[in-house]
Amino acid sequence: MRTVVIVLGDLGRSPRMQNHAVSLASAGHEVDLVGLEGAPLAAAVAGHPRITCHRLPDRAFRGRASGGRGRFVAASAARAIGQARRLFLLLVRRPKPDLILVQSPPAVPTLVIAWLVSRLRGARFVIDWHNLAHTVAAIRLGESHRAVKALRRSERRWARRADGHLAVSQALAGWLSAHFGITATVVYDRPAAAFRRTMPSAAVALWAKLATGTALPADRIPLVVCPTSWTPDEDFDLLLEALERTDRQLAIAGGPVALVVILTGRGAMREAFDARVARRSFKAVAVRTHWLEPDDYPVLAGMADLGLCVHQSSSGLDLPMKVADLRGAGVPVAAFDYAPVLGEVLANGREGVTFRDPGQLAAILIAVASGTIEPASPLGRSQAWLFENPATHWDDEWQAAARPVLMTAGG
Repeated sequence: MRTVVIVLGDLGRSPRMQNHAVSLASAGHEVDLVGLEGAPLAAAVAGHPRITCHRLPDRAFRGRASGGRGRFVAASAARAIGQARRLFLLLVRRPKPDLILVQSPPAVPTLVIAWLVSRLRGARFVIDWHNLAHTVAAIRLGESHRAVKALRRSERRWARRADGHLAVSQALAGWLSAHFGITATVVYDRPAAAFRRTMPSAAVALWAKLATGTALPADRIPLVVCPTSWTPDEDFDLLLEALERTDRQLAIAGGPVALVVILTGRGAMREAFDARVARRSFKAVAVRTHWLEPDDYPVLAGMADLGLCVHQSSSGLDLPMKVADLRGAGVPVAAFDYAPVLGEVLANGREGVTFRDPGQLAAILIAVASGTIEPASPLGRSQAWLFENPATHWDDEWQAAARPVLMTAGG
């Protein structure tokens, strides 16, 4: 059996599709994993004998999307045309697949090219829905823009031609059923096996590595880890306000830095965030942004005292994978309460706590920094619950939910 797994985003920053590739390869498939150039791949992907990785160049029109909405649409369309050509040529030159699995978003040009090649080559076509492309576009263009409406029609058209569907949440699956008339099987993001509590020796080594040249305290102090993709659907304004409030409160007592907040990942908004942090004179809170190698990220997550999620959903239907990673590491998460869908994976006093404004987040950060977490508080209960309830990992979820759809789709 041969499967093509496609995501027209930075392949190294697409952990769910990398996980699909590993699971399919472990089930006996030869896998062509296709995505854009960028961050390194996980070791389990890069070293797997049944996975062949194809990193497409992303040089066309990068950085030209700034400016007015018309220029943004034109640049996005031109970029999509270039990607469509490269993707089509790659797929028709590779050995014939039995199954093509595509992440959406991005929906353009992925869905039409995957559908066309699947029909030309007699393969089955399955979409893994992470969100809705038209709601992501609406962040920049507005819901009433013609391009957004056209994108929604395109998503619906190609969705109804697919042979199978997966979705990241029950809420998203329900929306797809109601509005696109399709049935999607829910496959929750679950942590890979690498996510677990970090051994003390590994924590000491990584702390020393991070502290080198970044003016972090030599000795370990309370640590908050905020995984981010640096995209507009994350509320950095709220985060900065909460950090300012936290710093003012902690600085009253004087003394050295009391809390380290590390934001991981890379993306378009990181540089602007770094500049905004530099303009502030934080005294008691050290704020750092880091890109971590794939092997270091699980170690950092597993040594945190708190995970932080500032994700906001363009659709209100998707779930942030960072919550799953931190759940696997046994670390409670403080998550922005952006929509009811979050309740599918996080409940106060279990996987973590939620907040809705900077004041609530600042109170959580101050409690972590000062060591004043009451056992009966939601955060204290979360720490105990996570210790007693190990996470379900990706392999179990994939075998139970994804495998029946993909193996059937694969013939």
